[in-house]
Amino acid sequence: MELKTKGKAVNIFEPIVAKVTRDRNSFEPGQILLCDESFIINDGLFCAVLSTLSIPFHDRKYVHEVKQLSHLCEGDIVVINTDGIINTLYRKNSFQNFLLVTERCNSNCLMCSQPPKDKEDIPYLNKLHQQLIPLIPKDCPEIGITGGEPTLMGDLFFELLKQIKSVLPETEVHCLTNGRSFAWKNFANKLGSLKMERLMLGIPLYSDFDQVHDYIVQAKGAYQQTLRGLYNLAANNVRIEIRVVLHQQTIPRLTKLARFIYKNLPFVEHIAFMGLEHQGYTPFNIDKLWIDPIDYMNELGEAVNFLSDKDMNVSIYNSQLCLLPNDLWQYSRKSISDWKNIYLDECKDCTVLADCGGLFASGQVKHSAFIRKIV
Repeated sequence: MELKTKGKAVNIFEPIVAKVTRDRNSFEPGQILLCDESFIINDGLFCAVLSTLSIPFHDRKYVHEVKQLSHLCEGDIVVINTDGIINTLYRKNSFQNFLLVTERCNSNCLMCSQPPKDKEDIPYLNKLHQQLIPLIPKDCPEIGITGGEPTLMGDLFFELLKQIKSVLPETEVHCLTNGRSFAWKNFANKLGSLKMERLMLGIPLYSDFDQVHDYIVQAKGAYQQTLRGLYNLAANNVRIEIRVVLHQQTIPRLTKLARFIYKNLPFVEHIAFMGLEHQGYTPFNIDKLWIDPIDYMNELGEAVNFLSDKDMNVSIYNSQLCLLPNDLWQYSRKSISDWKNIYLDECKDCTVLADCGGLFASGQVKHSAFIRKIV
């Protein structure tokens, strides 16, 4: 599924954020009109026009000769950039929308699927989101916040959350963060003061041993910062999810990590064990990371069952049912974002396909040798 396309921009001197429509007779002002056929527009209700055709307007804001528009649905929200790049910011028919708030990060994880970029992108992206959030439907069930590391926004992080709470009070908010910034009590206290009951932070903890965690995230002292952050957040009644990516570096101590979480972090609301995504840094570090999932099922089963037996909420993400023992199926979730979720040819005619999480699109290159259809 495409989230970006491009054409030739005319009279676009600053980014435009708006909903799209194919209805030329729409009376809702400020929309972007999509059109794949010749037409004449005489009114000024549309703030811009996108077309796959070459069009002759001279006094309008538009992008023509766009590569494709078929991926856009009525009510989707896009940003038109001055260079003609059109990014989809919100998909009305998806339950997996997110705000990318920065590509900067203070960690450099071995398996990062979106490697950090050292560029000052926060002001630009924050301005887009300030315009986007009021356009999101009020019945939006959930919105994600991701990066990079969102807390590098500083005070803008809290301003963003305040806006979401005000404009979308019924929307669940799931923010992915490494949690290190919350090692400073004032930062955690500031988040706690927002009293966002619908906010959950997804924070990675890769080992019960500091040197292993720090090696994986490639940041000395990250383990201690993360733990202090977790305790400071708990003191502020912030909801927390622990995330553990499964690979060579985490598997040897996985069961010990599960016991550590139960003993030391009993306040976390959810623990997710996550399959590896073959994207970003992972292909470059594959020798340090790859283990066929079939080979870690004993460790995964022991960790999951231990936590479940202790009445902790646990899930398995990014895994395929054909690899999991039957007793672990109940913990498997369809977690991969719809725009990068695929199934292999081997999966055709599988009797449990509808319940299987499938693979990341990048899994076509590297996946378990034991994927098969279940009959």
